[in-house]
Amino acid sequence: MSDLVAEYQRQFEWRDWRAILAALPPLRGKTVLDLGCGAGDISLELAAQGALVLGFDSNEELLACARSREIPNTQFGTADLRTDVDFGLTADGIWCSFTAAFLIDLQSAVTRWARSLKPGGWIALTEIDDLFGHEPLASATKARLKAYCEAGLAAGRYDFWCGRKLSSHLERAGFSISKCQTIPDRELSFNGPAEAEVLEAWRARFLRMRVLQDYLAADFTSVVDEFLGCLERADHRSEARVFFCLAMKPPTSTIANV
Repeated sequence: MSDLVAEYQRQFEWRDWRAILAALPPLRGKTVLDLGCGAGDISLELAAQGALVLGFDSNEELLACARSREIPNTQFGTADLRTDVDFGLTADGIWCSFTAAFLIDLQSAVTRWARSLKPGGWIALTEIDDLFGHEPLASATKARLKAYCEAGLAAGRYDFWCGRKLSSHLERAGFSISKCQTIPDRELSFNGPAEAEVLEAWRARFLRMRVLQDYLAADFTSVVDEFLGCLERADHRSEARVFFCLAMKPPTSTIANV
């Protein structure tokens, strides 16, 4: 197992998937697209509830892991979610977790995905908002991280404030919001000192963020050390939030081009 796969699977344990999955319509006998499926962890959960799952991702390393698990009633394929439209079938539901922020024009992406969704079908999006929103941090450090996030959005790499925008993107794409809520997260959105494994996961995340390393240059190590020190503090508090939105496609669709 690669370091990336192991890291993703460890992070999976810190998400409150039970609360999110419980909000979905009944899955038995339904076809669900898992967009941004990664190593197949959520595909496994959806299939365990009786769904036929087709997972898509652009990372071949993660897809190889997903396929190797031989999960019953699942198939995995390669797709670029920014451009691909035809997933080869019409699904009852679409799942997409911690992937939407990479799609700067999320409304257009959701509109494209809806072509593979039955009228009356559902879409479930989960995404982080304000990833670096943790206190207490020095004002200069917060300013540097905010500027980096703004540069990433302007360059079309990642929307660090995507979570709060999920419902508006879905509504503008023609969906009706059924539920939108914040979800506790032991790694991304918590108060008080972080667990030792959570700190290790954050350090690994920073080491993967090569663009941030280049952006901060000589200050990278000091910023990371301060951030991790913040997470260790008893008075640590999180302003980051994990948002979950469930929305329905109209029975008689008004979504453009569907």
